[in-house]
Amino acid sequence: MIVKTLWTGETPKAESVKETMESYFKALLGFLLCCHGSTLGAGPTLSSIVHGSVKQIVDSSFRLFQGSVSLYDGSYEKGEKPSISQLSGAVLEACSSFKKVPTTNLIAIGSAISQVSVIMKDVLNEMKKVKPACPSSEGEASGDDFSPEQIEVAKMVADIVYEAMTVIIVIRVITRMMEKENSNENSVFVESLEKLLKLCQRSGVVIEELGTCVYHPPLKIDKITQTVKILEGNLDEVEAQVEYMKRSSNAFPGVCRKLRDAIKLMEVGLEKRKDLNQILISRQNTLYNALQISEQPSKQDTIGSMFGFLCIYMRNRHVSYKLKTASPFPKFIFR
Repeated sequence: MIVKTLWTGETPKAESVKETMESYFKALLGFLLCCHGSTLGAGPTLSSIVHGSVKQIVDSSFRLFQGSVSLYDGSYEKGEKPSISQLSGAVLEACSSFKKVPTTNLIAIGSAISQVSVIMKDVLNEMKKVKPACPSSEGEASGDDFSPEQIEVAKMVADIVYEAMTVIIVIRVITRMMEKENSNENSVFVESLEKLLKLCQRSGVVIEELGTCVYHPPLKIDKITQTVKILEGNLDEVEAQVEYMKRSSNAFPGVCRKLRDAIKLMEVGLEKRKDLNQILISRQNTLYNALQISEQPSKQDTIGSMFGFLCIYMRNRHVSYKLKTASPFPKFIFR
């Protein structure tokens, strides 16, 4: 309400603006004190969301103050006259966003877990785009030129991402059930939820790394294998944490098993791919060595070349030689 009084479509008097800004500053100070008190008992996730939203209000408010002052004392740059209506609108927008801030730790953590599933869905969509290039009407390939190896690995990654996203969705369902139960948010409960959130976020980071490995050739099989093992270890921790919280559902063990099966399938596929690459490298080395040997001159040709060079050298030194047919080696006669 105070912000709206700063701009009514007409230029207000300086005294009126001063009084309004003083009232606004007092209200803003009270708002900050209230927010600080409301974060007592809040976990890291809820506190971070509240602080971020409050910062938007404070920053937009200071820009409004600066714009109002510079408008009346003429301290603004030429051609950069501040618009009080736009500055006021930014404050009102920040206030509207603050109304959407979660009110409990459980809601805040649940929203953060939902963001992880959104990240995984983006990676899944990218993996679905890894397809053979389609030839255009001119006979040229259109789109990204993905190798058969990239396409094969992308399919396995897509299966893992889909199952991992399903695990996150089931966890989100569990947290929604907890919201309806109005669970008591004591420190132990909040700490357990925060740990579960970090594990989910770590899974999201690993999934992004898998997608990056596919999109940035050459494919590093060892790197992909290591990343998949990290995901599998993280899944073990997620299962243990959900079991510790005693909030599991009937669907949770099943989706975890499917994700683990997809991981095992990819590990087997990568191992076969690695063995195949080693066989190809071994055959290439064998072929290369064979070509090197075939290009080397024979022993007889080498001796003949050395003998010819020696003859030319001796002739240049004014030395004559006489080759006797009875002897297998030339006999040199010096003048």
